[in-house]
This record gives sequence, structure tokens and C-alpha cells, in this order.
Amino acid sequence: MDWLERTAKLRQWSRSGTRAPHKPLLLLYALGRFQKDADGELPYSAVEKDLGQLLEEYGPSNRTTPAYPFHHLVSDGVWEVRTDRGLGSPGSGVRELRAARAVGRLTPELRAALRREPSLLGRMTRTLLDLHFPPSLHAELCESVGLEPEPAETGQLPAVRRQRDPRMREQVLTAYEYQCAFCGYDGRIGAVPVGLEAAHVRWWAFDGPDDLANGLCLCSLHHKLFDKGALGIGEGHRILVSQRFVGRSPAAREHVIALADRPLIGPQPGAQPVAEAHRFWHISQVFHGSPRPATAA
Repeated sequence: MDWLERTAKLRQWSRSGTRAPHKPLLLLYALGRFQKDADGELPYSAVEKDLGQLLEEYGPSNRTTPAYPFHHLVSDGVWEVRTDRGLGSPGSGVRELRAARAVGRLTPELRAALRREPSLLGRMTRTLLDLHFPPSLHAELCESVGLEPEPAETGQLPAVRRQRDPRMREQVLTAYEYQCAFCGYDGRIGAVPVGLEAAHVRWWAFDGPDDLANGLCLCSLHHKLFDKGALGIGEGHRILVSQRFVGRSPAAREHVIALADRPLIGPQPGAQPVAEAHRFWHISQVFHGSPRPATAA
């Protein structure tokens, strides 16, 4: 049984690039709990709270219930649900799962495989992260679900998706003249840019192409906030700042909140700007909440 293939092919609702990270987040959560307690069961009451927070933090803006993946992940052969009546989920409803005092955990076969081959946990984790989330969120997600994969484990990449184009970074940074499109940061050490990254607008994990029309040159801070949905690109390529972002310090106000409704910096004349389709995907699938109005000068 190829556990990496099962991990890569979780059955998910999909339509036109719509994100549905419910099952991947539950499986990451379950792997983290397995690492702490290999035989422990996960009561729905606890999963509902923890997975709900993960979905709010890393899922799309539309609200969904943790009951859906808790019930439906069973069909992928990696998860089982039990009640007082024995093996089997009582249904996908919140009330049903609560009333039945449902508990879930990884299947016995998967738990046995993880014991036999400890590196499998790291490879499953890396597969889930690569297929469903941008690299800027990987370390943070592992911490959020309590996963501590070894460096050697996370370095083993399964061949489940297309390869990235290594030329994209240079193309994007050149087009934006080596400065952050949000704040203008352009730091270097000698001749080498530092803290500047090529960000995908439509995530690579969701078929975002490695080309200039899907790229932005961003500093490390604004890349992270862009991938977290705190920043976005609005009509006329003006910057959106989510009302969910809160910062009281002068630094937070100056470097984030004050960006609201400012125009993007770049790209240089003749270079292709962010395509509308990719911009709209990010707004609908990543950006959270309502945008802040422009701040007074």
C-alpha cells in the first residue's frame, strides 16, 4: 500500500481552483498527535476546536465545519472513526458526532507503517504541505499542528507534482527592479539582494504558473502576510489590507496598515503585471475579511 500516493490523492471537493484544505489539515493534525501519542484517540470535541482554529487560520475565507473532514476522511483509507457502538462514523453532522461521542485516529495499517518506517511521517507531511500550502507557511503549519519532522525526513520529496521553474525568481525580481512591490524595500549585502522573494499570487500548489503574470517581488514580511491573507491586490492593482490584521505599534502601522489602497510598486515599463485571473483567485481563496480603508496621510 503506497501511503504517499494516498496522501497525495485525498478526495477533495474542487472547482476552478477553489481551496478545500479540510482533509489535509486534519491529516496533518492527526500526524502531529500520532507523533506525541501513537495510540491516542482524538475526540471530536477536541478536534472540532483545534481543527476549527486551523481552518480559520489556513483555510479560505468561507466558513466550514470540522465535522466534514472528520467524517469524510475515512473514505481515503487513512483515518477511522469510532463511537460507543463500534467502528464507523455516525455521519457528517456536528450534532451527530457530538452526541455519539465520536473519536478518530489514523487507521491501524497506517499507524503500523509509521512505526515500521519513521521517515514516512516526514514524507507524508512534506507531501501534504507541498500540495496544499505555499512554502512560506510550512514551518508555521508544522508548529501549529505539533509536528516536528526531522530535516532528513522533510528533504525527501515524492514525485507527485510538476517541478518548479528555477528561473521565475530572477524574472520576477528583475521585473520589479529588486524592490518589494508593497513597501519598496530593496536591501542588499554587497551585490546580493537579501530578504526579497518571488511570491506566487495564485499558489503553485493550486496550479499557479511559474511566470511573471503570477509573480510579485515581495520582502519576507509582506510575502508572509500576503500568503496568510492579510494583504491582497485590489482593483487597479492597489494594495488591500485586511481588517483582521491588528497592530498597535508604530512599526505595524507604518509597514502594514498604512499600505491600504496604495498602488503596487512596479513592475517596470514593458514587464507583464499580475494577471486579473490570478489576482481574483487570491482575493477569493486567500484574502481574509474586509479591506481597510486608506489611512489619513
